[in-house]
Amino acid sequence: MAAASPWPLIHAEREALIADLGGLSEEEWGAPSLCADWSVHQVLGHMTATAQMTPPRFVGQLARAGFRFTTFTANGVAEFTSARPDDTLDAFRACLDRTTSPPGPTEAMLGEAVVHSEDIRRPLGLRRGYPEESLVRVADFFKGSNLLIGSKNRIDGLRLKADDLDWNHGTGPEVKGPMLSLLMVMTGRKAALADLRGDGVPTLVGRL
Repeated sequence: MAAASPWPLIHAEREALIADLGGLSEEEWGAPSLCADWSVHQVLGHMTATAQMTPPRFVGQLARAGFRFTTFTANGVAEFTSARPDDTLDAFRACLDRTTSPPGPTEAMLGEAVVHSEDIRRPLGLRRGYPEESLVRVADFFKGSNLLIGSKNRIDGLRLKADDLDWNHGTGPEVKGPMLSLLMVMTGRKAALADLRGDGVPTLVGRL
């Protein structure tokens, strides 16, 4: 049986993030996120850009960036990160129910919604109990994908095991911890390493 559409989960994550960001101070908006070189505000700008993306728009903008993905992404952040954070938040709110995306698997958009939301929340000390379905679907997508961020290669030859829900993957030295932390490390976030344990952790550290 085909998996249910991830869009309701994506929309729920957007709604939860909007609720969390409504009362941020100027200093909090400017705080470094878990994404290198991006502030909390800029990550939201990136999420807004991605939520408005379509395959034709993606191809056109990537061509204008000289097919340099880093430049393409930076251009999107610059375009959709407004001078005032409240304006960026309003623009993201307007995207809440959109089902547009870049070309590629829609599961990647669920990954975007979960991982980038955590990129924002974790440095600010915000906590969310992400739905188990969302975490498992995102982890199951990234474990087999090297798309842009190289998760499949990063966890190759390791056994990942969640200690807060029924999920595991791979064989080899074990890396164990909360599902969310496993997911964040799979996608290259060093900040979540402190939550993990096992004889596979040193190998994972060397790949980040």
